[in-house]
Amino acid sequence: MESPKTLQQAIRFFADYENCRQFMIAVRWADGKVRCPQCDSEKVTYLANARLYRCYGDHPKQKFSLKVGTVFEDSPIGLDKWLPAVWLLVSCKNGISSYEVAAALGITQKSAWFMMHRIRLAMQSGSFRKLGGGGGEVEADETFIGGKARNMHISKKQRRITGTGGKDKTAVMGMLERGGEIHTVVVGNRRRGTLQAEVRKHVEAGAALYTDALPSYSGLAQEYAHQVIDHATQYVDGRIHTNGLENFWSLLKRGISGTYVSVEPFHLFRYLDEQTFRYNNRKDMQNADRFQLALSQIVGKRLTYAEVTGKVGETAF
Repeated sequence: MESPKTLQQAIRFFADYENCRQFMIAVRWADGKVRCPQCDSEKVTYLANARLYRCYGDHPKQKFSLKVGTVFEDSPIGLDKWLPAVWLLVSCKNGISSYEVAAALGITQKSAWFMMHRIRLAMQSGSFRKLGGGGGEVEADETFIGGKARNMHISKKQRRITGTGGKDKTAVMGMLERGGEIHTVVVGNRRRGTLQAEVRKHVEAGAALYTDALPSYSGLAQEYAHQVIDHATQYVDGRIHTNGLENFWSLLKRGISGTYVSVEPFHLFRYLDEQTFRYNNRKDMQNADRFQLALSQIVGKRLTYAEVTGKVGETAF
């Protein structure tokens, strides 16, 4: 069915539950036939008053909603709010805070925060394609993410800042295929074994590989056309540079410090997934296209409130 093209159209369109229902059916089932998430049977009937479907199969949980089996499952928040929330997160270049989403949708900040983490799960690519195949050029670089001491209250600074440089910050690594996709990952450290394992996992052997002069990358020339740029002397030497990744790190940090303000290391990988999704789908894709792509990835993924908070025993709301 026809998809809205702007945020204003999306809000108006999804305010009608029937539009939400038909849209979700089209997203989940290409042939338009609703199937039971328990037994995959097409023998189901729609209960309009309850806004549920009922399966005629002999099994528990015969009644189900269109949210079951997706990142929306077990949420009492309606699709009229969920779908615009997805639109907002995939469209805002520097992200959007849970306070802004809460105000825009008329829900609590706590609910908006949980919703956004679920949507970030849907934004995970799950791609196993290696970068640099067919003679591609790949940049590899790492950076530290963490609070800026000058922005902290003195009591928090004393508690959280116990050293200089990367101490008390979280290391993240990225590999960018020029003109293509980026892979990002949170890493435990910047040691040779850690960084080189990620390179081998995500970059095709034989590819042109560009890194800075960090000693941890030493030895990769045996498997890659590895060239190094020493930032102590210059940042560009012809094709040898990591400027593409430096730009990505700048965009990521701008979003974290300017929009989200404070990100716990426990959740950092989710924010990487969010920024990576928007970056990888920035070319030749409008907001409506990214919206459709994110929704195509909602099925088969689940994130509970206990998981997102790290507190066993709490229930979703």
